[in-house]
This record gives sequence, C-alpha cells and structure tokens, in this order.
Amino acid sequence: MQSATIPAPGSGISRASPDVAKVFIVDDDISMRESLELLVRSAGWHSESFASAEEFLQRPRASVPSCLVLDYRMPELDGLALQQRLAADRACLPIIFITYFGDPSMAVQAMKAGAIEILTKPFGDDALLGAIQLGIARSHVALRRETQLRSLQYCYGTLSRREREIMNLVVTGLLNKQIGRELQISEITVKAHRGRVMRKMHAASLAELVNMAIKLDLESVQER
Repeated sequence: MQSATIPAPGSGISRASPDVAKVFIVDDDISMRESLELLVRSAGWHSESFASAEEFLQRPRASVPSCLVLDYRMPELDGLALQQRLAADRACLPIIFITYFGDPSMAVQAMKAGAIEILTKPFGDDALLGAIQLGIARSHVALRRETQLRSLQYCYGTLSRREREIMNLVVTGLLNKQIGRELQISEITVKAHRGRVMRKMHAASLAELVNMAIKLDLESVQER
C-alpha cells in the first residue's frame, strides 16, 4: 500500500460525512492496521480497527453506513469464516478483502458470498478508497431498505386478522365482490376493510399496496 494521502479535488472519490460513515478494519498485522486507519481518516471517514475476527465479533452491529476492510489470512478465524458469520445478521456491511496471496479459489468464494472487492497487497490508496466509497454507498442503500421494511412490517402488524385476509386477496387482483364471495362477507364489508388496510399501510394506490406485499414477501403475492 502506498503512503496515506488525501486524494486531490476532482479525483472522483466523494466522502461520506465522518459523523455518519464508518470503516472497520480487521487485520492481525498492527503496522497494516495503523496504516489503513491513517488512510481512512485522512480521507474523512471514521474508523475502528481490530486485531482479530473474534475481537470484531464482540462489537455490536453498527447502525450507520459502514464497510469492513478484512484481511483474508488470520490465525484461528480467517476472513472467509468471518464473512460467513456476518452473513446472517450484518448483511448491510459490505466487505473488502485484502491479502498478500492471490488465491483464485478464495477470490471466487469471497465474491460469490458478496464481497465487493479483493485487493492484493501492496495496493494503491485510490483502489482501496474507491472500494470503500462503493461499500459505504451500498451500505447506505441497504440500511434504508431495512428501515423501510421494518416500517412496513410494523404497519402490517397493526392489521387485524380479517384485514390481513383482505389485503392478501386484494393484492392478487381480486375484485371486492370476488373477495366477498371468497370470505362469505358482503361487498360493503370488504370495501370497509379494504379502506382500513389502505390507511393503516399508508398505501396511496393498489399498485403501491402490491409493492408493499412483495417487499413483505407475502405468500399470496408469490403465488400470483
């Protein structure tokens, strides 16, 4: 890696606010950790470094856009093993692998598992900073989608059992009278429930409600 430098204006690498974005560094080489931290901070991001995968796993999940710069070869829990551990509960954390060893099979495995970049040491500053920029941007999008999904799940949770039945049938394209026959209730009753569903879900149109159902992964939409 080259010495830490701040990219010149117009280099095309924009910086996230240091109050928001964070870069995590996991590498058992202390000199590499310190060098990476200096580079990351000089570029305007916050950083935290860890000497092992186990140490990083003790840190609570970040709630801000972030990415992980991860050494592939480490004692005990290596980079690929850590990537697998993070897949379940930290999917919003993009991973950039760094390694001294160009291992094609490792690279394929890491990329298939979602790594956004694999850099072979020594690498240029701009290569790492560009990968971090991409990772933080992806993390921001993923966190926003996660927040939206939680909001939808909350709204869906406020629906009564009957309102959920109505919603599940509405998003399949059934008319009110068809839903009434299906549930053996009047069309007027269907309309009343449907109106409450739209209000509780904050849906302005049928198309928006269908899109919400897709995001919620409702079985009724999957069967369409």
